[in-house]
Amino acid sequence: MDTGCLECPRRCRTDRTRQKGYCGCESDILVTRAAPHMWEEPCISGDKGSGAVFFAGCNLHCVYCQNKAISDGGKGKKVSVERLAEIFLELQEKNVYNINLVTPTHYSYEIKEAVRLAKRENLHIPVVYNCGGYESVETVESLEDTVDIWMPDFKYISSETARRYSNCPDYFERAAEALDEMVRQVRKKGGVLFTNESTHHLCLSHESGSISESEDYTSSRIMMRGVIVRHMLLPGNIGESKRILRFLHERYGNDIYISIMSQYTPMPHILNSDRFPELRVKVDREEYDRLVDFALKIGIENAFIQEEDVAMESFIPAFDCEGV
Repeated sequence: MDTGCLECPRRCRTDRTRQKGYCGCESDILVTRAAPHMWEEPCISGDKGSGAVFFAGCNLHCVYCQNKAISDGGKGKKVSVERLAEIFLELQEKNVYNINLVTPTHYSYEIKEAVRLAKRENLHIPVVYNCGGYESVETVESLEDTVDIWMPDFKYISSETARRYSNCPDYFERAAEALDEMVRQVRKKGGVLFTNESTHHLCLSHESGSISESEDYTSSRIMMRGVIVRHMLLPGNIGESKRILRFLHERYGNDIYISIMSQYTPMPHILNSDRFPELRVKVDREEYDRLVDFALKIGIENAFIQEEDVAMESFIPAFDCEGV
């Protein structure tokens, strides 16, 4: 009989009431920040911000992690399920567009309970599940009545790359299974939904090198339900990125939005190590533009791209337990 933690595909079976699991966390909920966040995709942050709740710990521990300061579980403030529910409500009072759960996998059960309690007290904004993509189908299924917007990464298609950078050679298989279930849930609920409208298409443009859209994002262009899949181009890895974009487009079409990210910047722990020399440089802008052109060529329409000279550091908030 299985015992211990089975919340993610690691299935480490650790008794997290007694010791830390692979995620770096025990069973106590550790939150490192809860505040409005302006740096998500436009339909998530809008002009008022997303209510981002950053959890300590992670089931991936990617070697290039931008949130390494908290991903090992070494920081954060312990909160109860009841306090977590209060945090959600306090963020809602700040007029954010959603509750954005950042790296939530290892607290999925507690989050489900906290959302249930908060909804009793009139939590009515969407709940975003912002994860690394390495999810178990069972956990995703258990959150069907909790999550409105799924926002997973889709990092790798090659088992070798996944093993080298995240120690999970089965990443592609597990991420695809989980994404299938996320898309199934959204389809079952009626498909992608934006406020005051049922559809919203963004088109990649050759001329502008960016997304063309008929209106600016306002409170009427905010996603209420859907799936946004994020993929960050790694240096020299455009071949694998093309394979990922083709897979996502052929399998899901316009049922998902794809965020093609250029923001990779080598963090100090990478620059100070000789283990991953290929990761010690930023992504070449020409390489990223070629990836965007490829997305256009294969027919991807629902996509977000990033402007030039996006520095990763600009997206990293201070993990100072604000709002906790």
